[in-house]
Amino acid sequence: MSGLLLPANRCIAALLLLLAASGSNAADPAAQPPSAPVEDDVGIGADKRLRMTVPISIGGKGPFDFLIDTGAERTVISAELARALSLPAGKSAMMHSMTGSGEVQTVIIPELQVSKNKVSGIHAPALKQMHLGAAGMLGIDTLQAQRITFDFERQMMTVTPSSTPGKRYAPDEIVVTAQSRLGRLVLVDASIDGEKLMVVLDTGAEVTIGNEALRRKLARKRKLGETVPIELISVTGGRMIADYTRARQIRLGGVLINDFPIGFAEVHPFKQLGLSDRPALLLGMDALRLFTRVSVDFASRKVRFLSPELRRSNGTSMRFVSAESRLPRL
Repeated sequence: MSGLLLPANRCIAALLLLLAASGSNAADPAAQPPSAPVEDDVGIGADKRLRMTVPISIGGKGPFDFLIDTGAERTVISAELARALSLPAGKSAMMHSMTGSGEVQTVIIPELQVSKNKVSGIHAPALKQMHLGAAGMLGIDTLQAQRITFDFERQMMTVTPSSTPGKRYAPDEIVVTAQSRLGRLVLVDASIDGEKLMVVLDTGAEVTIGNEALRRKLARKRKLGETVPIELISVTGGRMIADYTRARQIRLGGVLINDFPIGFAEVHPFKQLGLSDRPALLLGMDALRLFTRVSVDFASRKVRFLSPELRRSNGTSMRFVSAESRLPRL
């Protein structure tokens, strides 16, 4: 988010959130799983809003910087890159963005390669790069058979087939088991200021967003602080207002994040995932970058967190991450 929180009524600039882009199914039936999957390290970068990007190639051409979005069902490509590569038109698909849904035309990516891992026959929606913020985004249709480790300290991403036995993890790494909803990983052992909620892991989101059910519950128990408005713009160009405030503590299994800012808005992914009627949160990149390392395994539905600070309470190891010194205060 470029280190700034901007009130929407001042119209200085807009914060962007990545959509949860999808077709009618969790994965395109025409898409083929990665061939000859191998473990490999890929250097990761960041766009100007601190979302993760990784170099990919298409049909042997590239590299092109794609966002990594664990909250999107489909891989998406910029319309400009699709034209430059003369990609053929594909079938239409339903796209679910932060601000709504609608039918869009796709193009066919014959082969997409992330390091040594390849996926073929992808029907990818083509969107304007000015809204997308990158040459494209990798959704779970290209990631669902993989174990992905984001090492923020080394600025590396490790891609490993989920079927491959995992490496020995650090003894103080905390493992959180997730559920799967439309291919997305949802953490159910979670709470905010003591109130239970469901957390969707979304590496494509710039900021963390809570739904209206969560806002009402916190307000009813007088746990909601003062808010300021910010503007959200989806990759389809849709706009909406979110109310930004701070949570005293977010718990993800054994992980505690203290003094953390979140926005509240009834963005479309909550409806798409059937989470409008219960407290829920989209956990964005602003939260994940607080950790030294985050590992996401779609097949086993495990998320592993390692942070730079460890405290012990009653003989139990707990991971505390303070956001206070790293994020702007309202």
